[in-house]
Amino acid sequence: MDMKTNLMVIAFAPLMAAAVAGLFGRKIGRIGAHTLTILAVTISCILSIKTLLLFVNGEVSAFNENIYTWMMTGDLSLHVGFMVDSLTATMMTVVTFVSLMVHIYTIGYMKDDLGYQRFFSYISLFTFAMLMLVMSNNFMQLFFGWEAVGLVSYLLIGFWYKKETAIFANMKAFLVNRVGDFGFLLGIGAILMTFGTLDYVEVFNALPLAADQTISIFGDAEWSVMTFICICLFIGAMGKSAQAPLHVWLPDSMEGPTPISALIHAATMVTAGIFMVSRMSPLFEMSDTALSFVMLIGAFTAFFMGLIGIVQNDIKRVIAYSTLSQLGYMTVALGVSAYSAAIFHLMTHAFFKALLFLGAGSVIIAMHHKQDMREMGGLRKYMPITFITAWIGTLALTGFPGFSGFFSKDIIIEAAHMSSRWGSGVAYVAVLLGVFVTALYSYRLLYLTFHGKERMDIHTKEHLHESPWVVTLPLILLAIPSVIIGWIAIEPMLFGDFLAEAIYVNPNNDVIKEIGLYEFKGPAAFALHGLMTPAFWLAFAGFVVATYIYLKNIELASKVKKQLKPVVHVLENKYGFDAFNQKFIAGGSVRLGQWLWKWSDSKLIDGLIVNGSAKLVNFVSRMFRSLQSGYVYHYALVMVVSVIVFIGLYIF
Repeated sequence: MDMKTNLMVIAFAPLMAAAVAGLFGRKIGRIGAHTLTILAVTISCILSIKTLLLFVNGEVSAFNENIYTWMMTGDLSLHVGFMVDSLTATMMTVVTFVSLMVHIYTIGYMKDDLGYQRFFSYISLFTFAMLMLVMSNNFMQLFFGWEAVGLVSYLLIGFWYKKETAIFANMKAFLVNRVGDFGFLLGIGAILMTFGTLDYVEVFNALPLAADQTISIFGDAEWSVMTFICICLFIGAMGKSAQAPLHVWLPDSMEGPTPISALIHAATMVTAGIFMVSRMSPLFEMSDTALSFVMLIGAFTAFFMGLIGIVQNDIKRVIAYSTLSQLGYMTVALGVSAYSAAIFHLMTHAFFKALLFLGAGSVIIAMHHKQDMREMGGLRKYMPITFITAWIGTLALTGFPGFSGFFSKDIIIEAAHMSSRWGSGVAYVAVLLGVFVTALYSYRLLYLTFHGKERMDIHTKEHLHESPWVVTLPLILLAIPSVIIGWIAIEPMLFGDFLAEAIYVNPNNDVIKEIGLYEFKGPAAFALHGLMTPAFWLAFAGFVVATYIYLKNIELASKVKKQLKPVVHVLENKYGFDAFNQKFIAGGSVRLGQWLWKWSDSKLIDGLIVNGSAKLVNFVSRMFRSLQSGYVYHYALVMVVSVIVFIGLYIF
């Protein structure tokens, strides 16, 4: 197949499978639904890997072609097209591989669910939407994919639609993302206004012409057009990639089935914002203000969201707050112009975080869908495969030297340290302290779940066993890249030219190049050097504290909690974000709606316009009714008077 056909099959195979499984699920049955969707995603995955290898080997150059003209209006053409380079090929491979693992895993996790075919249809449709997002060559198609993944995530989070918490969570996710998407749409509108096109390459080529342009937003204050565009685009990324304060939807989305936690909230949808900013690197490099804004938002999210994970007892919510924190790391990398480091961490994080989510799902299956870690303990002897893979995922997450997460996280910390951008000192401290926090909540999860004494009830204990192969196989396949991918990818992705054509960095901002010149002597030397960095010792300190408290002296945890009660209260209340949103944003909207109903609907429309018009008609009719006396001489008098009046008007 030529490249164009290859890309169309990659994108549309999951869509066709989703349509068949969704519309004809009853006819093809459970086996037909999962066979068809898994086959389609397997084809997409194999072809994506093939495409990636072509770029790795330097056999092809970037592909950019319009497939279909959707609309033409004036000088503006809107197309469906593909722009595939090394960045896109990397994202395609990550999306399809993780999606394939989730599809296989779902066979075991959802085997007793009545919505089995519907679920496979949704996750296959999500894969299509995500591929359209990353493969697009224009902002219109990017926005289509952007909104489509939001819509399907709404369907997946609320998949168990009879569960009130799930319905609340999917509505919350949908509304919070609409806030971010409003900013995103403003940014796209500003691009169209400034450049007259929505095509990526045409916008990038015209950037020098917009360097000094300004725009008035509030009053007479003039903003740089590029700063305005970049901040608006990043507000969209804040919603999709769950950056504070638009992060509140992601922890609640754990109400959906566990496979979607891995697919949407670990490896794909939440990384859409990171990918978008990296793709738009030529725009962001024109605004240091926007980049500082990006960096500081990421720093706040990386540290403060990680702290909340320490006090969570739901196994999935701990991992959810971990995802928030790691997305913050990626955002800091974007803010210091280390786009390649952000994509590198996106890739490594996709594997080990999907591994951790699916591992948590394996535990939940064994525990008869109990998720509270306080009711677990000692599971390692019942679930050896889940236990080993969970340790691998945790070592990668905490950045243990040699594991994939170490290479990507350490590069981000070094990049923040070397950056001279305004606010980079704050960001460096945040990501460095975040290492200790990550280690503390990660090892806490391991010890409470797999180690220590068994705290489950007798009935649950009697039925404990390892999950079936359709659950454990994806864990093993995800554990492999969680160990080795860092060794393979660090040099070409960060210090080689693999992403050179896809990402633009101003030479004055290129901190990754500086790290390569002065610190990188190969992956083995980099791993050894990691043993001497502050990040390693902070991670080790987190490991020691977690081991001492949660493995050796678990009663100490309650004592510490009492001593730090005010701090714990703040963390358990998530800094008040949810309470504020519920009281002032949601509550304020309800009160505004009630006020508008009372005064606009009830008083103005019903009271004045509808009822008022009826009363007016009634009043007028009563007046005229009194004139209908029934006497002929009264009517004759009216006729005579009327004739006199008309004659008078005519004469004068």
